Amino acid sequence: MNATAKLEISVLAAALTLGIIGDALLRSFPWGVNFALWAGLLAAAIYFLGRERAQAFSSGGGWLMLPVVLSPAAFLWHESTALKALSMLCLLTALSLVMLRAQGSRLRTSSLVKYAVGGVIAGFNTGFGALALIFGNTEWKKSFVGTSRHGLAVVRGVAFSLVPLLIFGSLLMAADAVFKSLIHNLLHFDFTHLALVAFLTFWAGGYLRGILFGKELSLGAQKVAPPALLGAIDMGVLLGLLDFLFLAFVAVQFRFFFGGSALVHSTTGLTYSEYARRGFFQLLAVAALLLPFLLMVHWLLRPDDASAQRLFKWLAGFQIALLFVIMASALQRLRLYQTEYGLSEQRLYPTAFLGWLAVVFIWFCLTVLRGHRERFAFGAMVAGFLLVATLHAINPDALIARTNIERARSGLPFDAHYVSSLSADAVPEILAGLQSLNPVDRRKLAKAILENWAPGGNPDWRSWNLSGAQARQAIAEHEAELRADCAKIP
Repeated sequence: MNATAKLEISVLAAALTLGIIGDALLRSFPWGVNFALWAGLLAAAIYFLGRERAQAFSSGGGWLMLPVVLSPAAFLWHESTALKALSMLCLLTALSLVMLRAQGSRLRTSSLVKYAVGGVIAGFNTGFGALALIFGNTEWKKSFVGTSRHGLAVVRGVAFSLVPLLIFGSLLMAADAVFKSLIHNLLHFDFTHLALVAFLTFWAGGYLRGILFGKELSLGAQKVAPPALLGAIDMGVLLGLLDFLFLAFVAVQFRFFFGGSALVHSTTGLTYSEYARRGFFQLLAVAALLLPFLLMVHWLLRPDDASAQRLFKWLAGFQIALLFVIMASALQRLRLYQTEYGLSEQRLYPTAFLGWLAVVFIWFCLTVLRGHRERFAFGAMVAGFLLVATLHAINPDALIARTNIERARSGLPFDAHYVSSLSADAVPEILAGLQSLNPVDRRKLAKAILENWAPGGNPDWRSWNLSGAQARQAIAEHEAELRADCAKIP
């Protein structure tokens, strides 16, 4: 048996192991230690098998294992569904980058298009790679050609035995109730286990096969030229008009900044908080859409047209400067809205995204506008990983609970129903500030905490995470106070 056949068998064995262990671990929700353990095994399989393909982790590529390992490990830390979703996104991004590098790409100088191609390749292999490994003309199958006739004879024997087994088995089961019960117990099998094992095995096998044997990137290795090209005049008119639009909006924003709520109400008929709520997400969309727009315009420029490149640099730079004023307006609107209604996930996470966009636009100026477009995608991706790590560090749900409780202490409106819906990450902050709230809100929170995080509960160990464990411990220590608060007001 040659080395390729042994490697293919190793992939099949690793995939089947991940499928069986995944069925045992991942059935318990919400995911916690179970997903961290399973993804850790996946990372080990990727690393040890991936070393057989030199491009994967050679010359410093081993750093890719950090997001592959740390992203699922974050499931051990916080309970927040939003943080888990971001961690999952980081994991999928890291897996697509591993696939891209295994096929020979240099991540630090790859374009956004190449990154997207890496995701498509990873998805293609995950969905169909196992079929090529099992049914294709693979080396491991050739190694078993000599024994295939014996295997085929076994399959034929099993097929021929089905009918007599059914006939004689039915008669014997009818003759003895104990034997019938034994057969029923043996045949009682939850086929969802088999389906989950098959799905995870198929998924893992396809992905591992893509790392070791995938050659999809070589099919499109030739550089793709842009379908159309812009000259200095075309691009100047395009960005110039957009700059004028942004400048007009910024002028209006300055007017409202200095005019205050009276000017907003007299002009629009809206209160300041309504004005802020209506504008924030639209301005966030403007900031998010401008980045791909500028990248597309830059891609369509003639690379040999120096005047067009210089004009783009000035017009795009001015547009980004105006955009930062627009982003400041968005943050101002959010601050006003938060002052009126408090902090929430729907306000915190978009703000974090806006901060990431600000960093990315600065990186855009340092790379694309200075003639180093090939470095842009890698820096933007690293900034995204750092954003998720920062969110984990600040613990958003705890921050939201603490901020809203401090507002309540100042006599501002407090939404006890929303705060009680936060994850276990917020429980210590809620308990710390509970006694400073009015009796009605205290009762609502105490009742919700006891219902959601009963101290006597015995959650499945597979769903364990640090926040949940700390929340249950804190509730157990304050259980008497919580029950007293629940009993104060009918």
